[in-house]
Amino acid sequence: MTNPPVWRKSSRSTQGTSEQCVELAQLPHAVGIRDSKAPGAGHLTLTPHAFADLVTRAKRDSLPR
Repeated sequence: MTNPPVWRKSSRSTQGTSEQCVELAQLPHAVGIRDSKAPGAGHLTLTPHAFADLVTRAKRDSLPR
C-alpha cells in the first residue's frame, strides 16, 4: 500500500490579500502541483527536471501569459 502524498503550501501563501496559492507534493519520481483552494480538482504532475525548469522560468518572469 502506498502512502498518500503530503501536500505542502508555501510559507509565503498567507502574505498579501490574493490568497492565491499552490501546494506541492513529492511523488514517486515526480512533483505534484495543485490549487490549494480546490485540492479535489486534481493535480499537475511534473518530472523533477520539468519542475526545476518551471521554477527557473518563473523566477526570470519568462513564462507565457
